[in-house]
Amino acid sequence: MGTAELLNALVGSRVALRHRVGERDGRPLFTDAVGELADGGVREGVPTVVVATRRGPVAVARSAVVAVRAVPPSRPKRPSWQTVVRLESLCADAWPALVDRPLGAWRLRAAQNFTGRANAALAIGDPGIPIPAALAAVEAFAAEHAIPPRVQVPVGSPWSRAVEAEGWVLDSDHDPGPRIAVLVADLDRLAAAPDRPGLEIDFAVRPDDGWWALALGGPPTPAQRHVMAPETHLPTGFGTARGPDGKSAGVVRAAVVADHLYLARMIVRHELRRTGVATALTAAAARWGLRRGARWAVLQVELRNTGALACYEASGATEHHRYHFLIPGEWPSARPASGAPPSTPA
Repeated sequence: MGTAELLNALVGSRVALRHRVGERDGRPLFTDAVGELADGGVREGVPTVVVATRRGPVAVARSAVVAVRAVPPSRPKRPSWQTVVRLESLCADAWPALVDRPLGAWRLRAAQNFTGRANAALAIGDPGIPIPAALAAVEAFAAEHAIPPRVQVPVGSPWSRAVEAEGWVLDSDHDPGPRIAVLVADLDRLAAAPDRPGLEIDFAVRPDDGWWALALGGPPTPAQRHVMAPETHLPTGFGTARGPDGKSAGVVRAAVVADHLYLARMIVRHELRRTGVATALTAAAARWGLRRGARWAVLQVELRNTGALACYEASGATEHHRYHFLIPGEWPSARPASGAPPSTPA
């Protein structure tokens, strides 16, 4: 296949393209452009192609191309730790613990063992004291509130490395799981999903008995009520999807914090899973959040919950980062009595 035919075949692909850019001492000079290839049409009478490089588009005369080949997609850029810290802080604000005590930039949290993220020290930034002393404070706080000593920390972060260097290990027995993906999505895209015929969805300011029954299996404890339905200034909505028979098909909790819509407690009746209820609830929550000024969605989903991950990714959510739970190496890991259904994000 000649160069002209190869260029046409590779339009829309990521390529490495070598082309002439002049000459020096009678010898041709070449350079390379890497990026997505597009047909540039005719510019000033010259047929061209355009390569969308990281530094911007590069227009190249077709006659100047000497070689072109397809290359693998570029690796996605890892978000900065600054953006990870902001997102983790927003999620913590949207899922408030019963006790939330600052330790420098860390947050010591307890909620009578209801969910791991409300009963773990959020380790992001500088605790203001040496790491061994900070971890001793985590253990003392845990003992004070009768919860296992546990740290929630972004995977691969400098804070995770510092905690692990002190002998803390993955809380492998944590239920529903020790590793969690933090997903983000554009709300406009989530909101554009089609409605599910026969399903009515409404959002209430406070959850009723039916919402609690599906979300928790019964009435909430004081700690559960504080975490999920706190008396705060954050706009919080409790969505319920009902079928033609008027019975609840699924529920979701939505909270707007800054420019993000935090989604949690997506529960669909077992017999109605994989029928579009979760997608419809997500879309309705996105529209609810857009009306309240949010632009992005954020969700926390345990990595073993492949069904939820597939559902959200199909709706347009992508992984932003991950966090994990770490405990002291000598600690006999305890499972929190959260009562969380298997489909509940961690």
